[in-house]
This record gives sequence, C-alpha cells and structure tokens, in this order.
Amino acid sequence: MQELVVTILLGLLALGGLGMLLWGRSPKSNMTKRQKKTLLRIVEATALLLLLQLLPPSLFEALGPAGFWVRLGLYLLDYLLIGYDILLKAAKGIKNRQVFDECFLMAVATVGAFALALFARTGDYTEAIAVMLFYQVGEWFQSYAVGKSRRNITELMDIRPDYANVEQDGQLLQVDPDEVSIGTVIVVRPGEKVPIDGVVAEGSSSLDTAALTGESLPREVKEGDEIVSGCVNLQGLLKVRTTKEFGESTVSKILDLVENASSRKSKSEDFISKFARIYTPVVCFAALALALLPPLVSLLVGAAPQWGQWVYRALTFLVISCPCALVISIPLSFFAGIGGASNAGVLVKGSNYLETLSQTKTVVFDKTGTLTQGVFEVNAVHHSPLREEQLLEYAALAESSSSHPISKSLQRAWGKDIDRSRVTDVQEYSGSGVTALVDGVPVAAGNQKLMERLGIDYHNCHCPGTIIHMAVGGAYAGHIVISDVVKPQAKEAIAALADAGVWETVMLTGDRKKAADAVAQSLGIQQVYSELLPAGKVEKVEELLRRETGKGKLAFVGDGINDAPVLGRADIGIAMGAMGSDAAIEAADVVLMDDDPRKIAKAIKISRKCLAIVYQNIVFAIGVKVLCLVLGALGLANMWLAIFADVGVMVLAVLNAIRALFVKNL
Repeated sequence: MQELVVTILLGLLALGGLGMLLWGRSPKSNMTKRQKKTLLRIVEATALLLLLQLLPPSLFEALGPAGFWVRLGLYLLDYLLIGYDILLKAAKGIKNRQVFDECFLMAVATVGAFALALFARTGDYTEAIAVMLFYQVGEWFQSYAVGKSRRNITELMDIRPDYANVEQDGQLLQVDPDEVSIGTVIVVRPGEKVPIDGVVAEGSSSLDTAALTGESLPREVKEGDEIVSGCVNLQGLLKVRTTKEFGESTVSKILDLVENASSRKSKSEDFISKFARIYTPVVCFAALALALLPPLVSLLVGAAPQWGQWVYRALTFLVISCPCALVISIPLSFFAGIGGASNAGVLVKGSNYLETLSQTKTVVFDKTGTLTQGVFEVNAVHHSPLREEQLLEYAALAESSSSHPISKSLQRAWGKDIDRSRVTDVQEYSGSGVTALVDGVPVAAGNQKLMERLGIDYHNCHCPGTIIHMAVGGAYAGHIVISDVVKPQAKEAIAALADAGVWETVMLTGDRKKAADAVAQSLGIQQVYSELLPAGKVEKVEELLRRETGKGKLAFVGDGINDAPVLGRADIGIAMGAMGSDAAIEAADVVLMDDDPRKIAKAIKISRKCLAIVYQNIVFAIGVKVLCLVLGALGLANMWLAIFADVGVMVLAVLNAIRALFVKNL
C-alpha cells in the first residue's frame, strides 16, 4: 500500500514539475534560470525514482550478485542528482565551523537513512531520496514565492525614471536625471514619468500617482502646482522647473526607504534568528541521545539493543526538527507587509516599525498641514460699514508687501492683480499688523494690539480663527475672519482610527485655544493642547508616553520641520510625505505619500495583519514540529511524516506569509 501511495505521489510530482517547466518557457512565468535548472533536476530525479519504483525486483535478481550493486548504484545516482548541492553546503558549513543548519540536518538524516538501508540490505532507499527530493521541492517553492513577492514589490515601486528631457537649441535631449541641476526646466511628455520634483512652469495635465500614493484617481495639475517625481504624465505636455536634485527627490527617497527597510529587523525576526541558533544544535544533540541512550540502556539491562530502530528514529527526528518554516516565513511575512503598505502609499522604514505600529493605542496629531490643509482662507467679514469687496481690497493692498500666509490669503480673497503703486507709507508692526496709505487713505490691518496702539475701538470676535481688525480713514471698519481649512478626510480619519482599535486621539498645536478647540470638536478628537511651542510639544508627548507605559504604543503624526523632534521622540513617528518637510520625513518611521490622514488607520491595520500572520506561522510551525518530534521519538512517525513536518509546514507557512502583500480591502 505504501509503495502504491509513493508511486502515485512521485507520478503527480513528475507531471506537475514537467508542467511547471513547460510554463517556465512562457515570458509571463518570471522564473529565473537558477529556478528552472533546479526544477529540471527535480523532474529528472523524480522520473528516475518513479522508474526504479516501477521496475520489478526480478529484473535485478536476474543479474545475480551484481544486481544488488546495480540497484544501489542507480539509487545512489538519483540521490546525488537531487542532493549534491545540499551535501556540498553541509560540507562547507562543517569546514567553516558553522555546522548546525538545515543542510547539515538533511545531509545527516538522508545519508544515515541510506546507510541503514544498505546495512540492513533491504534495498529500499526510497525514503532517503524522497526526503531530499521533497526538501528540494520546498526550497524551490520558497525561492519562487520569495522571488515573486520581490518582483511584485519591484513592479509596484517601478517608479525610478531612466532619463529627463532637457530642451537645448530647440531639441529635446535625454539626459541622466543625476545630471540635472536645481532650477533647470525639464519637459515631461504624455506617458513619461516625472523624473525630478519641481513646479509646473508651463502646461496642464493629469498625473497618475498610483505608484506613489496608491490613489487610483488621477491628479490634475496646472501652472504653479508642485509635482513630485515618480508620477506618470497622462495627457498634456508639461514643462517643470526642478526644485530638488535627483538624489533628494521623492522617487529616490522612496526607493531608498524600501531597499533599506529589510535591514531594520523586528523583535520577532531577532527572536527567530536567536531561536534557530540555539534550537538547531539542541535538536542535533537530542537526536544523538535518542540514537545512543536507549540501546545502551538495553545493553545494561541485558536486552537486545536494536540499534537500527533507534538510529532510524533519530534520523526521522532530525528531518522533523529542521527550522526552515520559521527561518524563511517570518522575514518573508514582514517583507510582504512592507511591500503591501508601499502599494497602499504608506512607506514603512523597517519591520521593527511595522511591529511597533501594530501596538499603537494613542495617536497624537499636529494640526496645521496634518489635519488641516495649511492653506488659510477668508471665512467671514463682520461689523463693516463698507462693502465686503471694498474692505478686502483695502486689506489686500495694505498687506501686499508681506509674504505671510495671512497676507496671501487676503490677496487671494480679493482675487485681483495688486497694483503696488496705489500703496505708500507702509509700516509694519511686529506681531501686530501693518499700516499704509491706500490711494491716500490711511488703512490699518492687524490684531487687537494694533487697534489698541492706534487708539481705535474695535469689536471682539468669538469665531475661531485668525481675526484681522481693519481701520479705514482712522475709523473702525470691521474685522475679517481667516482660518485654516480642515482636510475633507480628517473627520473620517479619526473615526477610522477608533474602528482600528486606537483608544485615544490627541491634537497638539501652537494655535490659539479657541481655534484649536473648534477643530478638535469638529473632528471628534478626544484631547487638545494648544498654544504650544515646539519644545512644549516634545514635553507633552513625553508626558503622554509616561502615561502609556505598558498600555500600548504612541504614534505622532506631523508634517513641519518643527515636528521633527517630536516625530523622533514618539514610539512611532508618522510624516506627511507629499507636502511634509524633508526634516519631518527623515525623522519619521512611517511616511504617508499622499498626506491623507485616513492612511494612518490603514497602516495600523496592515501592520496588525502582518503581525497576525507572523504569530500564526510561529504557532503553527512550532506546534506541528513539537507534535511530530514527540511522535518521532516514540517511533510513531516515519520519514514520510517527517517530510510533511519539514517541507509541508514550510510551504504552508510561506503561502500564509504571502497574504501580507494583499492589503487593498483593509
């Protein structure tokens, strides 16, 4: 019965391998030459072993005493065909004093099984060859799975441009992006990737940002808009004035982060590495003890020692104990998790950060540029005897010499070209505002301090935001309410965090209490601390960290250069990548490529899925191995069960690990 099962298994393996080889010739297979050669060896060794199984014993018996050696030679040829590289690796490990690895375990187990069959003169060498054969099948599968996941990530992140178009003497020249200096105007034609970060100098188009942000909808850009490298131009011709060198551009930083992510190992990976270093020699000595102690005890009590039985159990024990499933699947799970996050527009700088992110229970936000757009807009005009448009005209002209965001918002609200010749006698009052003559009329624009300084009575405003009090001709002319615009996704982002199991959301800001409280209340944020300097933000985060000790991890989300110290101090720092400062991106552990705060909850869900897969593989692999080791030691498991405990568990763990790549529906 066992011979029939083995024959069927070998037949299926040969047919499957042959089919894979034929498919490997297809350009869609993405199979490497090394994988094809290994697969060919597997098919050849399987076919030879199947042939030897089907040959009748009488054929060898007819050769007389030479038949035994012919049969042995054919099986030995098959064994060396499938296992020569494992034997060589084991020998090199012994030579380099790095003995205890999976190659050593496989070599000892299979050579021992061969020796036992030879010693007993049973002529049954199938188990030894099958162990090596199925081990090679598992190794090939693992190699193909890892390669496929790497290729998937590479394709997702295939955003590095090969050239930049520079116009010279009326012609476009393709040059290396590294050679393009800051301020150069480059041309991006439809279908081409934006090679370097810059500002659109001429033209308008739609950009495909999916490779960067995971966002499927195209982004419309026009003259004056900032664009980042790695996007694909879908429609019109764009002329872009570069603002960064290629090495500092978004595409280079993304690829650098992804390439270096695997160097930062998580605690789980470190545990598995240390576990394997201790576990392998322990099981080797345990197998040796299993082979020697019971027969020796039998000798002492005067019973038959049964060396062959206990050596066979020890060899089975060695095959079962191979830690391949753990050593391979755990790093692969983290690698796939980082790749899946990258596809969703979330860059995680290492598997250690992915593990920390999964434990996040408190999320602390900066306000401006994180929950709000960082773009100030005029919301209302109150208590003005003048027409709204006329008051905005006076305010825009009076503030026309300032580059402050508040001044820019007033100019945008008026919406007309500024004629500076209409403005004279401009005088700025630091921290208060500005006075000027507009068409010869005295105009003052500023806060209540300026009004008090000028001795002008004013009306207090209870609306949240920045209040610009206006005086025209020496009389109070009302006030203008300016506020930062809340991101449309911010409220949904806070709700998504609650759904993701985050216990507490906190907002830190340097804004006035009234404005900060209004934003926090509208978004559903639980705690808010306002009027903080950068140092105050660090102190507040440290206070929150002390409170969170042992209860979970704290993540801080920010975008500005002043957020860099806080990003570095938090358990996990999350930066806005599209509009965030370089300092914030460098200090952060996680970067959101499209500045969408909803991605924070998605990143946490991705990390938790990845960690769940890691723990599943650890429990499954160790659980199955412990059970099979006990069965093997008791003589209730043979080499076929050992093959499942090693190769089968590894294949199942690798398949489970690859699930971490798929994060679309999280």
